[in-house]
Amino acid sequence: MGDRWTGLLHALAYNKATPVDVLLRLLGHEDEWVRLQVPRRAALPQEVIEAVLVHPDRRVRIALAENGDVDPDQRARLVDDPAPAVHLALAHGPMAYRRRVAPLPDWAYERLLNHPRGLVRSELISWSPTPAHVLAGLADHEDPVFRRAACRRAWHELANDVRERLLHDDDPEVRQEAAAQVCHEDEERTTWLVGELGDDWRVSGILAKGRLTRELAEHLVAEGTRLAAIATNPSLPPDLVARLAVDPDPRVRLQVSARPELSESERAAIDYTVGAEDRLSTLDWVWERREDAEFLRRCARSPHTWLRRSAAVCPGLPADAVELLARDDDFAVRLLLAEFHPAPPPELLLDLYLNGTHRAVGMLVTRPGFPAAGLAARLGDSPDPRGRRLALRDPGLEPELLDRLSRAPETRADAGRDPRLPVARIRELLADPDRDAAAAAAANPALPAEDMRRMLDRAGVPEIPVNDRTIGC
Repeated sequence: MGDRWTGLLHALAYNKATPVDVLLRLLGHEDEWVRLQVPRRAALPQEVIEAVLVHPDRRVRIALAENGDVDPDQRARLVDDPAPAVHLALAHGPMAYRRRVAPLPDWAYERLLNHPRGLVRSELISWSPTPAHVLAGLADHEDPVFRRAACRRAWHELANDVRERLLHDDDPEVRQEAAAQVCHEDEERTTWLVGELGDDWRVSGILAKGRLTRELAEHLVAEGTRLAAIATNPSLPPDLVARLAVDPDPRVRLQVSARPELSESERAAIDYTVGAEDRLSTLDWVWERREDAEFLRRCARSPHTWLRRSAAVCPGLPADAVELLARDDDFAVRLLLAEFHPAPPPELLLDLYLNGTHRAVGMLVTRPGFPAAGLAARLGDSPDPRGRRLALRDPGLEPELLDRLSRAPETRADAGRDPRLPVARIRELLADPDRDAAAAAAANPALPAEDMRRMLDRAGVPEIPVNDRTIGC
């Protein structure tokens, strides 16, 4: 089968309106790229899920395990799958970008935590979004690796007596992990951890948050290593803060300039720079007050770019501060506001999408409030193809403009997916020699089911007997 047919069938598997019988036939397709698209769909009918669960290709079942749109009770059924690779994918969890995925039922995590393969167990406690209350149950596990995971990822779920046991655990690494959870309020444990960890990468995190004795703080500053971490420590004495404020390292001065106790005039007195391309994490002390409207107003008015960037991602940012940051001179402030605020200004979203150069602007069309009404009149004849594509979002798009967009090379594929396109034009695009345009037509929800079935027949994809749930490859 040629690449053209493969592309068409892949698009058909993606089509939201593809009926069950067509999806089942696609599951049996010889091309992996085509059949894997079926379990990756956002919407999967129950009959298709049943077929995927017994599919002979484990990669198809793995794709279901990785699909965060599938009901977790359905994904949990893969715990009984015969292939450990499927269990590993289930333990890893769905690949979701900036969105939460519903967890598996507790019984599924219990089964996976007792899996005979160590890699599956390790995945579940290391990187998987396993719920904290599940990990809290590992605090008394015989394996110290599990106890460390309970400390690291579920400390807030543990009772005081359990925490105390972990702080005095027989395993030194468990003690270290437990101490790391309380060092922000315990000078002795901070000092102990710094000595125990030595040059370990984790020591920077301890130096940034652990409560410091005067002796340790002076020693660290005099030593002159990891000063950027020390510069953020809330317990660093004021005289040492002042010393680091004039440190030769610009990274150290920047960290000092963003300390919470400083006034705006004190920040301005520090020689720091925030570059347009500097990647700065949200300041913890700003995020901790992410619902405090008046505090966030002050951050939004701050001359310090790092404070404004941190305020831009906070959900409690009030409307007047949102409007202020939407006009900010710093591109990153505007982009962060557009990406993270629950109600970003529509005009900001549109401006960034059309004029921004960062790769993230392409995803702004998925944000709530991205404008739609009136875009056809504003952008239907835009010299920028991105603008003309946005015209397709307009619910009042005229049929004549839609037809014109479906014929222009730069917008043909996007228009081909529009369900308002007449069936006759969809069929024309389906036969278009341009692969992208043809694939767009195959993905159009307005494509009749009869046309979909004819496509499979022409591609030589066999029909599936009505009562046969085992899909061959």
